[in-house]
Amino acid sequence: MSPQQTTEFLINRELGILEFNRRVLAQADDPSTPLLERLRFLCIFSSNMDEFFEVRVSGLKEQIRLNPQMTGADGLSARKAFREVARVAHELVARQYILFNNEVIPELGSEDIRFLRRTHWTEEQTAWIREFFFNELMPVLTPIGLDPAHPFPNVLNKSLNFAVELSGKDAFGRSSDRAVVQAPRSLPRVIRLPDEIAGYEYGFVFLSSIIHAHVGELFSGMEVRGCYQFRVTRNSDLFVDDEENKNLREQLQGELPHRHYGDAVRLEVADNCSGEMCEFLLKQFELGHDDLYQVRGPVNLVRLMGVPDKVERPDLKFPPFIPGMPAQLGSGQSLFQAIAAGDILLHHPYQSFQPVIDFIREAAEDPNVLAIRQTVYRTGTDSELMRHLIAAAQRGKEVSCVVELMARFDEEANINWAEQLEKAGAHVVYGVVGYKTHAKLALVVRREGSKLKRYAHLGTGNYHPRTARLYTDFGLMTCNPDLCQDVNDVFMQLTGLGRAHEHTHLLQSPFTLHPRMMQAIRQETERARAGEKAIVVAKMNSLLEPKIIQALYEASQAGVQVDLIVRGVCALKPGIPGISDNIRVRSVIGRFLEHHRIFYFWSGGQENVWLASADWMDRNFFRRIETAFPLLDPKLKKRVINEGLKPYLKDNLRAWEMQPDGAFKRRARRGKGFDAQAYLRTLLGGK
Repeated sequence: MSPQQTTEFLINRELGILEFNRRVLAQADDPSTPLLERLRFLCIFSSNMDEFFEVRVSGLKEQIRLNPQMTGADGLSARKAFREVARVAHELVARQYILFNNEVIPELGSEDIRFLRRTHWTEEQTAWIREFFFNELMPVLTPIGLDPAHPFPNVLNKSLNFAVELSGKDAFGRSSDRAVVQAPRSLPRVIRLPDEIAGYEYGFVFLSSIIHAHVGELFSGMEVRGCYQFRVTRNSDLFVDDEENKNLREQLQGELPHRHYGDAVRLEVADNCSGEMCEFLLKQFELGHDDLYQVRGPVNLVRLMGVPDKVERPDLKFPPFIPGMPAQLGSGQSLFQAIAAGDILLHHPYQSFQPVIDFIREAAEDPNVLAIRQTVYRTGTDSELMRHLIAAAQRGKEVSCVVELMARFDEEANINWAEQLEKAGAHVVYGVVGYKTHAKLALVVRREGSKLKRYAHLGTGNYHPRTARLYTDFGLMTCNPDLCQDVNDVFMQLTGLGRAHEHTHLLQSPFTLHPRMMQAIRQETERARAGEKAIVVAKMNSLLEPKIIQALYEASQAGVQVDLIVRGVCALKPGIPGISDNIRVRSVIGRFLEHHRIFYFWSGGQENVWLASADWMDRNFFRRIETAFPLLDPKLKKRVINEGLKPYLKDNLRAWEMQPDGAFKRRARRGKGFDAQAYLRTLLGGK
């Protein structure tokens, strides 16, 4: 199969992302998911779709503007891709609101968790809500009448707004028939009523309902003919010119405010919005009818994400889970002593992220530690890890941080940490212009007797304590001299200057990771052609890179058994006769977000296993600095196979199987049900 033939066997990236979101939405549709978690999955779906429009749809629109006939690797032009994306997105959003209105909300109501509609408020509730409006809302609302002196306001990305239709004249005799009211971002979108007022254990009212009920108070003497909530989603990509860039941090700081006002890409309105008002809003935002989403309910379900946390009903949530701790760390000895006794593998979130925090904390406090180096991609606005690094710098240790300022939607947090680190005396660099630093590495240099010894942490996930409780990842703590030297060499590349060279153990993008993965796949292909056993198993978030996909197709045709566990978008089509008969693709969606990157090759029985920060995507191979590292300890390699691969290949409760057309179907349950995440929680979780 030539490269030219590959196009017809590739799935469009945007459509693949929507298929992933369809599987997320299915968790809210699953009666076995606890009720409040079903609500949370509806919110997660909304959040995912927000980002999809902000990044992927905005990219399609930009392609249509610049070169509408240009085709992608899948053979679709941007215009054709957009039309299909709009069709599927409308279908998914319609299903989301059917679930919200017809299933989740009524079932919550049967559990005395009510969202009170304004048409059903009692007199007592009406009085309480009216007082809330005048005391809490009205002082911070700014109604904007639309007339020649008051043009349509600049509407923030994803903010809640109300389009109001009016009749009559105001105090100055003006007769504007339209106005806009912007809801303050500081106010919650769901307000809990006092129990004695609600009449239920948990009674909530939407902020939008309160504004609807009292919008006439904002336009004294005029008649409100209609009030419709709306929300616009904008292009949120930041533009940084590598050619003109002199100071990346300063340029980003200047760009961040513009993210809120990028080109509009989607308009969401209430289903009762008049046709005239819809046309008016579409014209204001320069959008077409494909960009209009009319919904029955709140236009921003993301803001309901906090509701499950406000409801004390453990029976309606996932059971509490306490991460476990590796046996090597239970003796009270220092982490450095424990690592010196043997490599330590952490499997998050089943095992605690605390040892990683303790690794940096001990390094910061230990007088024998001379230097700490760490990459920072996503770490959160409130990070204990960052505070320990700052403390280490303040104590006079050599602290070097490679902070990726272009981590989408975390730019502001990373800029703030970079400034604080610099003030404390740390060396802060921003990687290499044109390449995002996505590798997950930390290195500690410690004096032990007359020698210096290195300790390293290498991971598949970010140094982010909150997501480490939700994302599945592996982290390795080691003092293996060769591996630590490799990590040190990567930091030397990032902070200094010099030619790239091949590491002893690490694979690195953009240099060796892609060719070595291609080589490993081709070696399995040659073994299969020679009649030998040949297996490739890979777990990742996304699979898009065409050359890797072509190599996997060729491996399948040679007889290699290929199992791919891909959480999100997969451009490869499995099960096509004569092309990919021997390839199976599955996706596991559950309580935790699957985030490991594991690459397994049978390799004549050696079973080579790599853990990586990178997916098999163009950007990870060629436009990012990534690392993949082998498991040198046979016991730890066995653990990765037994914990990171085999349970997912066995799962028949949370697994979905990809069809040749790109659609996913729930894996058919044969015999006893097996849930990989539940198995790992039992195997590794704490008491």
